Amino acid sequence: MRISKGQRVVFSGILIIISFILKRTDLNIWYGNIFMISAAIVAGLPIMKNALVALRYKILGIDALVSLAVIGAMFLQEYWEAAAVTFLFMLGDYLESKTLEKTRSSIKSLLDLAPDIARVIRNGVEVEISPDEVVEGDIVVVKPGEKIAVDGTIIEGNAYINQAAITGESIPVDKTEEDTVFSGTIIESGYLKIKADRVGDDTTFARILEMVEEAQDKKARTQKFLEVFSRYYTPAIIILAALLFLFTKDLVLSLTLLVIACPGALVISTPVSIVAGIGNGAKHGVLVKGGEIMEKLGKIKVLAFDKTGTLTEGKPKVTNVKAFNIDEEELLKITAIGESYSEHPLARAIIEAYEERYGELRESPEEAEIITGQGLKVKIEGKKYLIGNRKLLAENSVNIREEEENYVKSEEAHGQTVVIVSDMEKVLGTISIADTVREDAKELIMNLKKQGIEKVVMLTGDNKRAASAISEELGIDEYYAELLPEEKVQALEKLQEKFGATAMVGDGVNDAPALASADLGIAIGGAGTDVAMETADVVLMSNEIKRLSYAIGLSRATVRNMKQNIYFAIIVAAALLAGVLGKVVFLSSGMLIHEISVLLVIVNAVRLLGYGEKGRSRKVLYEK
Repeated sequence: MRISKGQRVVFSGILIIISFILKRTDLNIWYGNIFMISAAIVAGLPIMKNALVALRYKILGIDALVSLAVIGAMFLQEYWEAAAVTFLFMLGDYLESKTLEKTRSSIKSLLDLAPDIARVIRNGVEVEISPDEVVEGDIVVVKPGEKIAVDGTIIEGNAYINQAAITGESIPVDKTEEDTVFSGTIIESGYLKIKADRVGDDTTFARILEMVEEAQDKKARTQKFLEVFSRYYTPAIIILAALLFLFTKDLVLSLTLLVIACPGALVISTPVSIVAGIGNGAKHGVLVKGGEIMEKLGKIKVLAFDKTGTLTEGKPKVTNVKAFNIDEEELLKITAIGESYSEHPLARAIIEAYEERYGELRESPEEAEIITGQGLKVKIEGKKYLIGNRKLLAENSVNIREEEENYVKSEEAHGQTVVIVSDMEKVLGTISIADTVREDAKELIMNLKKQGIEKVVMLTGDNKRAASAISEELGIDEYYAELLPEEKVQALEKLQEKFGATAMVGDGVNDAPALASADLGIAIGGAGTDVAMETADVVLMSNEIKRLSYAIGLSRATVRNMKQNIYFAIIVAAALLAGVLGKVVFLSSGMLIHEISVLLVIVNAVRLLGYGEKGRSRKVLYEK
């Protein structure tokens, strides 16, 4: 009959209680001893079995030490000691496993979000199937309260979607036709038809689960060191106990030393903190790929940022419209009409600016000529206009007055791209366009410096004027401009040589070489992005760059927690060892203290699961 760990603890505990009751009666003392021996056997068998399995692989662990101590206690007819040690060890092991389950609760909450069913349209009929049976191109129907089973594109409907499982966002996001949705997210209100783009193990949610599970198996350097340490420490304790017996002839003292010197709390001190830290990060949309990465992130002193799409929105926007000899609305309308056939990103920004302010653009130019490197020459309602740079105006003999030139220079000095608009005689006005800085970028840089980041650097392929303006606005210490992807890698190498360990923060697309070559690669907005998910060491699943500060804070809290656990475990082990040698700590009481120390180490690590929750709850309340 298979007995669970909890049942074994209860059964052995009952046997010990019965033994105590019998010893206080007039019955033969052996009746009480039989129950005590039975308790030792019930609790001790799995311990001895684990010790034998470990010995087959030439591993001397804590189970072997306890087994030796119990056998010795039985030989000395110290049945209470044998029962107490096995019961306390099993109780500690049971409570430890239960507490460890708590540290994995964040991962389990992710697993619980895995879709159970998918409703697809087959032959014009809605059918419910397993998410594994959905194929690419299927039309998936999702109703309120249901989980989305695929990564895909909305082809019909509108809904508010809870994306917390993927991005960590606390507020539902409004999604409509042509928007992308992810597996594992939940429709809170609305109705959607989704074309499946990624299915099964290829979905973002499935890849997150896989990476989080892999991350828990990737050990931190400290953890690896402690495992090597315990491999040598355990045989050393056995030798020390044997030597102690040879010199003192005190078998009880030697057996007590075997049990009390077990490095249980020390060995578990690091992995339990790492699991709790990784679980917390996954719950908040921060994917850290392993214990070593968590340790590294906590020690980083230099951060290099990409500009476009990382510190900025990655989308040009009209920032200023300046009219000189025309009405501002008319200026923007002429420019938008002229740009309506252009595929340049700046053209899209101008058209969007017009439509946001004045409604849909219906007109189109009668003639349009694209002049490479200069701009456009267009004809609108029989009149010709020039839309472009200084060179375009010079080529067509249009003079720029001093007042206009000074304004253009002033805008360019602030990192703006300036489009000059004129007729064939004079300048009509200018439109300034820039890639706008993220709302939370400045706050992030300030927070990073408060957290002890010594240097913040920007690496960009943009021009020096734009790089200088953004660096000044955000408080960045240093910038490198006009870099090709391979030149970003070279710049990183220089930073590494000069300052040591350097992390690269990018959007995971054109930054892939730099993310791979940095000591630590951090990708922003990794949801659905293959390159970000695979290349980076840390992935922030949402586009909220401020989560980087959270990730660094979490990693430092995790490293701090590990150190607290290690120091505590060493102090307890040293105190117990001194107590044993001084004959003030005995086998059962020492075992109790040992198990309590293990549990305290785990409970301390569990605190990491609550990291950031207080601030997060305040934020949600404020937003509501």
